[in-house]
Amino acid sequence: MSSEQFDLVVLGTGPSGGTVATKIAKTGKRVALVDSRTFGGTCALRGCNPKKVYVNAGQLVDQVQRSEGKLVADASVTIDWKQLHAFKMEFTQPVADKKEQSFQDDDIQTFHGVARFISPDTIDVVGTKLTAERFLIATGGRPRELSFDGAEHVTRSDEFLELESMPEHVVFVGGGYISMEFAGVVARAGCRVTVIEQNDQVLTGFDPDLVNQLTDSLCDQRIQFQMNAGITGIEKSSDGCLHVHLANEDAPIKCGLVIHGAGRVPNIDELTLSRGEIEHSEKGIAVNEFMQSPTNPRVFATGDCADTGMPRLTPVANEDARTATKNLFSDNLEQTPDYGYVPKVAFTIPCIASVGLSEEAARQSNDNVKVLSDDTSSWGSVRKTGTTVAGYKILVDSKTDEILGTHLLGPSAEETINLFALAMKFNLTATDMKSTLFAFPTFASDVRSML
Repeated sequence: MSSEQFDLVVLGTGPSGGTVATKIAKTGKRVALVDSRTFGGTCALRGCNPKKVYVNAGQLVDQVQRSEGKLVADASVTIDWKQLHAFKMEFTQPVADKKEQSFQDDDIQTFHGVARFISPDTIDVVGTKLTAERFLIATGGRPRELSFDGAEHVTRSDEFLELESMPEHVVFVGGGYISMEFAGVVARAGCRVTVIEQNDQVLTGFDPDLVNQLTDSLCDQRIQFQMNAGITGIEKSSDGCLHVHLANEDAPIKCGLVIHGAGRVPNIDELTLSRGEIEHSEKGIAVNEFMQSPTNPRVFATGDCADTGMPRLTPVANEDARTATKNLFSDNLEQTPDYGYVPKVAFTIPCIASVGLSEEAARQSNDNVKVLSDDTSSWGSVRKTGTTVAGYKILVDSKTDEILGTHLLGPSAEETINLFALAMKFNLTATDMKSTLFAFPTFASDVRSML
């Protein structure tokens, strides 16, 4: 077994791990980068970026179809799935082809394979021992394991992104981001869609009133919801048809494709962290405020595999990376993350977005909550795009005028939410926002009417 010595070994090549490796290498440190999959990470290859290509297609078709007789005379547009896949590859293939070489150009040594700790200062990668002064674990997340019979027939989201055609009926397991985002695109491609959710609400991290408003509209778009439903098994017949069996339902759901959207978990199971004396749980690798392991100080963790209590989103991983870069080789650990208020968006059709406290959390922590809300589907800014659903809920402290939380649904919600994130980070009050003159007519200018 060969062995090599490094100043830093980074596990994972996504936005967090890749950034840290590059910045540390440019300081003159000897850096190794390890990934068991194609270099580039989930966001660039299997997540955010390719997903947005598909969502853009769904949104485009959606607006044309709901604008028939208003903005356009002929709404006969369709999604060519093979063409859409080919266009998506224009964004992912260059990353797959060039990312590893770009790391090597920065004098980073690259390794392929699963990394496993064999001691607090050494990992094994397919028979090669890598010893280091510091480790950064940025291995991201993976789909949660499904426990029912026939789970092998379920297609994961990265596999879904490689398909060049869609069957007539597609079933999504779970009602989280992945299911709700891709369901809208598949439905706009003319397919029937069923979303199976074990709870009584999809998109549980978003405002329930706006989620209900969204799902009611989606039911008119060939999307059916099976709520409070548990899958007992999936069978595949000789003709390739899949039969999804639900508890308390006699007849199975017949479809051509079942997609995993039942959540993700930290991708740490294969790392043998206990041999590295690295504290961890099902929530991820334990870290202190400096992104450092409390049980093995040579180890830092960032992004979706770190138990920070923050949303598992790319901007959070980027902030983790900035913090870890400052602390990895510092004699005095001082840098802590400055997350501010992290906005989150589900790129459904239309989008739903949120930042700050939910209404429930706000009422539990504050006796002076003022709720500003409305269905804005009939507002002029929304009607100008055709017929769609929209709404908002803004939570304000009635005594201090502080904005406690904002929840948006509708066209441009994914952009407008950033105005509220900025205002909340820099302590702008509701009155401050209402007094700001925004360009008109824009969706941002609706903020004044909301407040």
